[in-house]
Amino acid sequence: MHPRMTTPPARFDAREASKWFFRHGHTAWLGLRFTEQGENWVELELPWRADLVGDSQSGVLASGPIISLMDMASGMAIWQASRTFNPVATLDLRVDYQRPAREGASVRGRVECYRRTRSAAFVRGIAHDGDPGDPVAHVAGVFMTIGTDPRKDNPALAGAMGDG
Repeated sequence: MHPRMTTPPARFDAREASKWFFRHGHTAWLGLRFTEQGENWVELELPWRADLVGDSQSGVLASGPIISLMDMASGMAIWQASRTFNPVATLDLRVDYQRPAREGASVRGRVECYRRTRSAAFVRGIAHDGDPGDPVAHVAGVFMTIGTDPRKDNPALAGAMGDG
């Protein structure tokens, strides 16, 4: 193979990527799990845990972990729709809560990427605790797509980010 030729990137697969994503960082700490995927959507699960409860009197999951679930599902839906992993940044993620999650219940987040442009991706989805027809929340978001890691083309920025 000629030295300048590169292997094309593998097609993004949310199921396979989750094996890595959910072993590290914030998503691992939350205990997120992959459940399902389609051409432009992903469904993840946030298991109920006592330390994620927002109000000990009610026993329901706090809103912060649910927002994290939906943000991660959004990113993965974008990568699933584009069939490749490129960095994205959350510009706006609106979460409209319909009701609290049921006490002791895990929450599933299903998000679809319904439109992509050169520089943006648009998502919508629901969070539910067992019945998609009775959602905990609806979400809508806009993400900025980033073609490449900006540190690769700017050595000064790489140094500022602690990579140089």
